[in-house]
Amino acid sequence: MTLQDCSVLEFDDIQHILLMRAPALTGRYEFLSFHDAAGGRKWLAAIEEKVQSAAAMRATVEKENRWVSVAFTWNGLRALGVDEKSLTSFPEEFKQGMVARAEMLGDTGENHPNHWVTGMASPDLHAIVILFARDNAERDRCRAEHGQLLARCEGVELLSALDLNATPPFDHAHDHFGYRDRLSQPAIEGSGEDPTPGSGAPLKAGEFILGYPDEDGPPANLPQPEILSRNGSYMAYRHLQEHVTAFREFLREHGETPEEQELIAAKLMGRWRSGAPLALAPDKDDPELGADPQRNNNFNYKQMDPLGYAVPLGSHMRRMNPRDTAANMNRRRMIRRGATYGPHLPEEAADDSVERGIAAFIICASLIRQFEFAQNVWVNDRNFHELGNERDPIIGNQDGTLEFKIPKRPIRKTIKGLPAFTRVRGGAYFFLPGLKALRFLASLGLD
Repeated sequence: MTLQDCSVLEFDDIQHILLMRAPALTGRYEFLSFHDAAGGRKWLAAIEEKVQSAAAMRATVEKENRWVSVAFTWNGLRALGVDEKSLTSFPEEFKQGMVARAEMLGDTGENHPNHWVTGMASPDLHAIVILFARDNAERDRCRAEHGQLLARCEGVELLSALDLNATPPFDHAHDHFGYRDRLSQPAIEGSGEDPTPGSGAPLKAGEFILGYPDEDGPPANLPQPEILSRNGSYMAYRHLQEHVTAFREFLREHGETPEEQELIAAKLMGRWRSGAPLALAPDKDDPELGADPQRNNNFNYKQMDPLGYAVPLGSHMRRMNPRDTAANMNRRRMIRRGATYGPHLPEEAADDSVERGIAAFIICASLIRQFEFAQNVWVNDRNFHELGNERDPIIGNQDGTLEFKIPKRPIRKTIKGLPAFTRVRGGAYFFLPGLKALRFLASLGLD
């Protein structure tokens, strides 16, 4: 790749999940450990044939029923036989892993890795297989097929798994709290995707994909050898349980009418549950606006809502994407992929003690500059926008002592003792290699 064409995206080498979202209603994550390097490489040689590139997915998306991605922890790369010189060239935060950086990320108390699901906090977590499927029948077929492959690969162990399901109704994605999802993603320069109005210009590919220029210039300090790092990316995996019953009880406690309850829900998020942004619909929900990608992101904060009268300064949406009120935003953007898990809980149903939530991947070229910055400064900083005693009301680490302020002329309403609506149940830092890198890893030891 010459300097002249180093910014041209190599779609046939980039794993599809980085550039495209699968039209799936279900799926499964399987977390693996390699107790034998040869067995791990044998497994990888077989599974990499099923991993679609972005180019292949674009050509077959209407015909395909399943989409597979593969990624590795730093310990997983070592377990496959990557040499020490190459391992040392990876960034320090990736080498340490999410568990070692838990306190800095705000994963304390009930969110601490000591409470995570089986295998997620283990140094023996080496790889993840990400499956998205059109229906449960295809998911179960793939699960059985992968189980047969694991049985043939000595020393490859399934640590744990998580089955995914979209929540009804299925005409658009939303979480178990009822918020419309997948509304705001950055566009990548050269991907062929046009940004929606208000989403900003396409960003340099190097903000998300290794080996390409980023917003600061040419790529630098890439893991070696180049065949391993080019067209790869990093993923921060977050498994969040959603306390749906607690959320509904909170709304009923603080809103006397259904309309007031919906307004409070909108203030916490920054959007109505339909997806309509408060910046454009401050007083009343507008489902048509929420469903229109040409309008539902077309707003700013500095001119339209500088004091947070429409969108509270501490709302989830304003924290995770401060837009024109934050410096250097083009270097903080992230791509999110993922899905919900667990059964839908009907609106009037009692708590069934079944776990449900969302399991997502934050994709970026720099874990420390993008994901960790967001966790530290945007999600869990109590003094974000000089608020004093708040964290993100949806995904921040809440211990019952913090508050949430809703500005209102001439006074503001403060909700004290905000409960936790989510709980971290697992997480890890993964490296998502390009397809050539997958074949490189599978061939280690073959001289």
